Amino acid sequence: MRDVYVLGIGQTIFGKHDSLTVNDLGAAAALAAVKDAGISPKELKVAYCGTMFSPPTPVQSILFHLGADRIPMYTVENACASGSSAVHLLFQEVALGVRDVGIALGVESLSAFNRKFGKGLLAIEGDLQGKLALTMPSFFAKLCNRLMEKRGATIEDICYPSVKNHKAGMTNPYSQYKTEVTVESIMASPMIADPITVLQCCPQSDGAAAVIICSEEYYKQHNKKAHRPPVRIAGSVISVSGAEDVSYDPLAMQVVIKGAKDACEMAGVDPQKDIDVVELHDAFSGEELAAYEMLGLCEPGEGVAFARSRAVELGGRCPVNPSGGLLSMGHPLGASGVRVVNDIARQLWGEAGVNQVEGARVGLAQMLGGVLTGIESPVVAGIQILMI
Repeated sequence: MRDVYVLGIGQTIFGKHDSLTVNDLGAAAALAAVKDAGISPKELKVAYCGTMFSPPTPVQSILFHLGADRIPMYTVENACASGSSAVHLLFQEVALGVRDVGIALGVESLSAFNRKFGKGLLAIEGDLQGKLALTMPSFFAKLCNRLMEKRGATIEDICYPSVKNHKAGMTNPYSQYKTEVTVESIMASPMIADPITVLQCCPQSDGAAAVIICSEEYYKQHNKKAHRPPVRIAGSVISVSGAEDVSYDPLAMQVVIKGAKDACEMAGVDPQKDIDVVELHDAFSGEELAAYEMLGLCEPGEGVAFARSRAVELGGRCPVNPSGGLLSMGHPLGASGVRVVNDIARQLWGEAGVNQVEGARVGLAQMLGGVLTGIESPVVAGIQILMI
């Protein structure tokens, strides 16, 4: 397999963009990425687009705006890991020598979705779990309660990622929310599923992100930003749950544990020694707290202690979500998997401004997606390891 490099990145500001279509959002992110890469859209040889609720053929409609056409284009759906899946499929094409350069997009307009289908939780055909009240907030409420029962977490521990990430989001120009929160304000916000309150949840968002990746040969020929250290995607994994995971422990989701282990082995890194920065799926505050040990950043059972040590803050051993995460950045479902890859690249380039992790050389991007339906609950984890 060939080495694969990040040539350029782009994204929109995440938030509520009622007046913008999926095509508008995607084209803005794609145009920003090709400008950042310093190439013409005509150079692209293949395109993947991760999305959940867009109209048909979004990637074709988006890239036509840029004058890119007559190349293979694919739309990918893997719930919240749709963008991660688009990056992974493009990574494979470049690594295997099928293409030299391509673009991975992620886009979502939940405003447009809500206008069409109404606000509220999505109910899909055969959603037995939903009918039994096992919604996403209730599942992650179970996770939070398990953290308190099995790991000795307090409400302050559960709220900590939200406090940390909202603070980081204040200085990120792309974030949806730029407001600090406290444990007191979090717990005073409306209860969703005990102990999860509104300010422990990420918002619904509109937005898009794009990344251009290429072979080493193409990178050497076309990279125009000599000040940037070459960032390589050294590991990329799409991990899917199995039938045996039906009654899984939410603190030990094998889809995350195995996915992270496989990605780190592919990249040749030790998560506790080598990873300098992480961007992960924090749709709920307690979810990030549980992820520390599942991703291997600390020993099993030590996630709460790891958080209490402040290792996951800027200046700590391994800052997590220095962008502000989904809790502050927002979560346009299909776009977030691309966005976390972009934020890791930005960190390794040293271009994250006041949110920069000094000396970062290896980063992990993770996105978790799934659906509660039927008797089983399939889950997908997308994980990329980037390094310089």
